Amino acid sequence: MFRSIVHKAMAGAASLALLSGCVAGPAPANLASSAYAPGQIAWQGSKQPQGDWITDAPVARGAPTCSWQAPRELDTYTRVSPASFLDRTAPLGAGDRLEITVLGDQDKLTGTYVIGSDGTLAVRGQRPVQASGLSIADLTARLRQQLVDANIVRPLQNAVRIALIENAGVSVFVGGAVFQPGAVRAGERDPDSRIGLREGAVSGDDNVSRTVAGAIRAAGGVRPDADVQRIYLLRNGTYAEFDLSGFVHGWSSRDVSVSSGDRIIVPSRTCFNADLVRPTALTAPGIRVYMSNLTRSAMNNAGAAIGHQTTSLPYGTRLLQGLVAANCVGGSYMQADRRAVLISRNPINGQSIVIERDIEKLVRGANRDALNPYLMPGDAIACYDSRWTNFREAVGLVTDAVNTVTPAILLDNAL
Repeated sequence: MFRSIVHKAMAGAASLALLSGCVAGPAPANLASSAYAPGQIAWQGSKQPQGDWITDAPVARGAPTCSWQAPRELDTYTRVSPASFLDRTAPLGAGDRLEITVLGDQDKLTGTYVIGSDGTLAVRGQRPVQASGLSIADLTARLRQQLVDANIVRPLQNAVRIALIENAGVSVFVGGAVFQPGAVRAGERDPDSRIGLREGAVSGDDNVSRTVAGAIRAAGGVRPDADVQRIYLLRNGTYAEFDLSGFVHGWSSRDVSVSSGDRIIVPSRTCFNADLVRPTALTAPGIRVYMSNLTRSAMNNAGAAIGHQTTSLPYGTRLLQGLVAANCVGGSYMQADRRAVLISRNPINGQSIVIERDIEKLVRGANRDALNPYLMPGDAIACYDSRWTNFREAVGLVTDAVNTVTPAILLDNAL
């Protein structure tokens, strides 16, 4: 009698589990303003955002943008010609290493010096000299005059010589349409790439990352809605506008050296530019994406071969390629009904969006590009098992439960 009751209960549980294993979850609901990139639309006939606001970027210089306004912050600055920044040698900054030679001196004052974090240069036995923001020539004249006034050197033209050994990274602020706005270090070098440490005394340095483009890359790179034709550099109460679109489209563009305390503003066009979704001098070479591919909650991503290498993808990767990296595509035909969701965030307004896709339809459909969005930094991909896999898991759960109860039934009958 007891065995019959248990079997009926188990059969009912099995039916419920098998039916629930074949039911798909509800489609994600999104705000109409959360769409950001092409392909972030519903699968078929849904009322999710259709992305009509997405337009191609202008190719010709000076072409009108989708929706553009000058940053209000510029109202408090004086506009100057870009030549005033372009034609100026990169000023010295904290951390720069210099070789100072004093005429007639061997080792008392002559030697290698580093500009301090407060921007001053402290020559041995002398009061600190303000060096940050000056050119080599200006600093040489200032230090020479100090040593002449102290009766240490004669007032000769070449009494003091200063040579640059290495330009260190500088702290600048990058705001606007970049992925990681805030204070960054432009041109920061790791210990293995320091100048003059291994090869001995050298003179001169060209820190190619201590520029506007280098600072933008340090801030995560420009977003696809950035206006790369109008990038603003603010310094000492003045600002200049620069067109760096040549780094994207292939025509010539001259980068601009930055100094400590500079501010860079990248305006938004408020519309998507696919040309900026690839590695360039203004974008990041790769992105990190979160991935989840679990069959049961007790399993882990290691079993799905998801690790650091698979979650680091080239910039410009689309959802389908990301699903392949997450091992969500392929396998037996019973797995062909798998589904996936992409969790992204609109960087303009901060709203999140969840896009659901039938993986097999995405693989087979000819119009997949219209439904296969680009992956943005920090996106998340989650894969769900097919109905057949859910069915099999339900059967396995029932079988495990029956196998667990049966020995107790036999033991009860034996007593």
